[in-house]
Amino acid sequence: MGDMGPGEYFICGGFGGICTVLVGHPLDTIKVRLQTMPVVKAGETPLYTGTIDCFKKTVRNEGFRGLYKGMGAPLVGVAPIFAISFMGFGVGKQIFGPANGKLTHLEYFAAGAFSGIFTTLIMAPGERIKCLLQIQQGANMPKVYDGPVDCVKKLYKQGGIASIYRGAGATLLRDVPASGMYFLTYEVIKDVITKGGAESPSILGTILAGGSAGIANWAIGMPPDVLKSRLQTAPEGTYKNGIRDVFRDLMRNEGPLALYKGITPVLLRAFPANAACFVGFELCKQFLDFLFAK
Repeated sequence: MGDMGPGEYFICGGFGGICTVLVGHPLDTIKVRLQTMPVVKAGETPLYTGTIDCFKKTVRNEGFRGLYKGMGAPLVGVAPIFAISFMGFGVGKQIFGPANGKLTHLEYFAAGAFSGIFTTLIMAPGERIKCLLQIQQGANMPKVYDGPVDCVKKLYKQGGIASIYRGAGATLLRDVPASGMYFLTYEVIKDVITKGGAESPSILGTILAGGSAGIANWAIGMPPDVLKSRLQTAPEGTYKNGIRDVFRDLMRNEGPLALYKGITPVLLRAFPANAACFVGFELCKQFLDFLFAK
């Protein structure tokens, strides 16, 4: 991503984040619904048989707008989240990288992991609100929240700030290693397609590198994301010991494969959404370079 300061990372990362949500939110809704659907007993039919079934039922019962439920919270928060994430990566490069010269793969990973710490304060409540709104399904399901603002008010009334931030530890557990893989993958692939930075990245090259970064991110981040979604959508008091109780309950009732529930829509979303993110990032960078004639 070239020689950029933290401020440039902040601006371009925010624009890239908006592109990510617009492209990827429908499949994120499907992912959360698959992750949080009731566990079926013997002889019962599951609420959804898979990604396509979830998509069909959502559109049939709620229309295409149902796929965008809960988008308000991430869309409002995504610009600062991605801005802070990319800025954190820029700061991490200064901390873990050499004063002059190219970063090693380990240094890229460390800088990316460092960026994951930056985003949790904003990401955790946004994820909680998003997930709660996403699992409200159709006219036959009770509607508890009228939107993001109503959700925040009711959560605060229910349990104060602690309720709004439930799952913050799980979010951190997901984002630190996943962010490391995210930025590492992008930088490695981009380095190959630009011949070590000798050439500017093409749109197709950026799509490949950005999409691959998204896949790598979720390959690492999926299990803690499942635990996070269940913790954040469970009724108050269900998991008194937090993510440890979620993990024990999931292992006892469903087994290890449940840690990858929702992986199909995640991977289907990851490539185009993160390709859009990095295309937006690079276009914003080019615009800033033009604007300030660097």
